[in-house]
Amino acid sequence: MTAAAAAPVAREPEVRSRWGLFADRDFRLLWAGETASRLGSSVTSVALPLVAVLVLDAGPLASGLLTGAVWMPWLVLGLPAGVWVGRLPRRAVMIVCNLVSAALFASVPVAGWFGVLTLAQLLAVAFLSGVTSVFFGAAYRAYLPELVAPEDLIEGNAKLEGSGSAAEVLGRGLAGLTVQLLGAAAGLLVDAVSFLVAAGTLLRIRVRPEPAVPERADLLGQVREGLSFLLRDPYLRAFLCFGAAANFALMGYQSILALFLVREAGIAPGWVGGLASAGAVGGVLGALAARPLCHRLGTARAVRIVLLTAVPFGLLMPLAGPGSGTALYLLGSFTVIAGVVFVNVVLGSFRQSYTPPELLTRVAAGSMVAVYATMPLGALAGGALGAAIGLRATMWVMTGLLALAGTLPLLSPLRTLRELPTGPSVGSSS
Repeated sequence: MTAAAAAPVAREPEVRSRWGLFADRDFRLLWAGETASRLGSSVTSVALPLVAVLVLDAGPLASGLLTGAVWMPWLVLGLPAGVWVGRLPRRAVMIVCNLVSAALFASVPVAGWFGVLTLAQLLAVAFLSGVTSVFFGAAYRAYLPELVAPEDLIEGNAKLEGSGSAAEVLGRGLAGLTVQLLGAAAGLLVDAVSFLVAAGTLLRIRVRPEPAVPERADLLGQVREGLSFLLRDPYLRAFLCFGAAANFALMGYQSILALFLVREAGIAPGWVGGLASAGAVGGVLGALAARPLCHRLGTARAVRIVLLTAVPFGLLMPLAGPGSGTALYLLGSFTVIAGVVFVNVVLGSFRQSYTPPELLTRVAAGSMVAVYATMPLGALAGGALGAAIGLRATMWVMTGLLALAGTLPLLSPLRTLRELPTGPSVGSSS
């Protein structure tokens, strides 16, 4: 595709009102659709495994396969998807992915009502929904720069991430209520409806960037070009290492968190869900803080300060216990997730404005493949360590790794800057 095809569209002066990007109709539509979709996906994260356990009487192996099926498409399709999406209009890709996802999740309760639901169907739904997530993710991360001006990217990502974190808090509670009243399979209908809402809002967006022009280069060559830019650029490489290491550590302790809180910390099972939601609430705060902190401190300096001050709070979580120990866990979880979401907002906005438009979908897909690949590895490592050295010791190991991961971006030129650059300088990625 041509660089001009993906250039950000000039926005109307109304965007500069006191409402910020919420004054822009097209952004409001994208925000509303993605918030609804995050709400539905949060419900599914609870309801889908419950369908396997309660409806199909699945065992531990089947539950593990179901979780793996969701993430497997990233390893198989992530890199080529970045190339293919780069040849297509982003909005159209996102609409198709939302419609396919709605059909997939609606098929589960329909099959349940007719008494024909099987584990094979559930695995197929999980895998194919993962496929749509791959293509949607590559398109979504390249679409916002087409919809808003470069200087509005941090605000846009902050609003999207903040409402998404809030939707996850609400979604977990809604999932429990829906499963209790209507059954686990019916809970997936909430997600199906949310995808239809997201598709409808995208259809109503007026901004129509010029269609992408298909590139003539071979698939492997384009994948190689995107990976080369990602891995050779000192900023993107450092941020990629941070994301991969942080996700490994986050999944490492989250995979044993429920067991740790109940068996080791002595916290009543009824409180586990509420404690887990503390992190999502912290994510809302982290997203809200992104724009004002970056304005006051500068983007690079704000990331440095947050990485070095907020992320180490995770070391409070292994101290969890009854009474005041619960407060230590809450403070640690809240602050860590707030810091991680803050960094994700700023670095995601940086990647969108810094990467040449013709490479953006490939760089975004390459980043997601590397970052998501460490998640199942971290979960496996957390479980294995928990069995070998104990739950509290594993929490110390994983939160310690998370604190160390926060220093990785400081190995790049980020450590000396006030503001992150707006584009690569000549020779910077060599």
